[in-house]
Amino acid sequence: MRDLAFDMPAAPSSCHRTATGEPILEARNLGFEAGGQRLLHGVDVSVRRGARTLIMGPNGAGKSLLLRLMHGLIKPKEGEVLWQGSPLTKKTMRAQAMVFQRPVLLRRSVLANLKFALSVRGLQGRPRAEKIDQALASAGLSHLAHRPARVLSGGEQQRLAVVRALACEPDLLFLDEPTANLDPASTAAIEKLVLEANAQGITIVLVTHDAGQAKRLGEDVIFLQDGRIAETGPVDQVLNRPRSEPARAWRDGRLYLGPDLHSVSSYPGSNT
Repeated sequence: MRDLAFDMPAAPSSCHRTATGEPILEARNLGFEAGGQRLLHGVDVSVRRGARTLIMGPNGAGKSLLLRLMHGLIKPKEGEVLWQGSPLTKKTMRAQAMVFQRPVLLRRSVLANLKFALSVRGLQGRPRAEKIDQALASAGLSHLAHRPARVLSGGEQQRLAVVRALACEPDLLFLDEPTANLDPASTAAIEKLVLEANAQGITIVLVTHDAGQAKRLGEDVIFLQDGRIAETGPVDQVLNRPRSEPARAWRDGRLYLGPDLHSVSSYPGSNT
């Protein structure tokens, strides 16, 4: 694997950014249950066009579930998801792409994975070949084009998954903890791809549990606790000056015990 810089990426120039207050996607009163257990409760979310929105919260808060509901992979039991003001459909889902925590790759070469994704979108011939070359170069995978995708390292696989999604030119990219369990160099490479995509106008919605990554990538934060939205706001406010007790507990490394207990307890070994 070629060497990658370990420096964490800085946000690229925003000269091509189109972030506005206009929502590109909204979730209204989303509710979901499975096995008799309520997992999401009346969730209202607005994603600004062109922005980088993070979904954060403790394990089991409903972050990945919310992402899948917003992308239309799962139907809510209650509420609706709107894409540019209209109900989400299979057709409008084609304007979105999603990258999972564990890359979903075909049992084909790196090149063939990209070729297949672009062919599904109707791109053929020279335009497809040029798009593939650009994707491989941006991910640092040109020298691995003919290698089976599933024998790549974890970081290489995730870079392939990201550029494969971006090659389809989505308006919005969902990412579910894309750098979980990756080394710092691979994390930096993924973050660089995300920031470059956003600089070109692609809206980003990303699940992360990493406060450092949130500060590097985030603009807006949706903080979940027990399937409910505990707090939303700019990343600096939610991470550094949270207003809700769940977000304050998460920031301080404390266990949130719920409003009925009126207290939180520290993690074992915590000094708080």
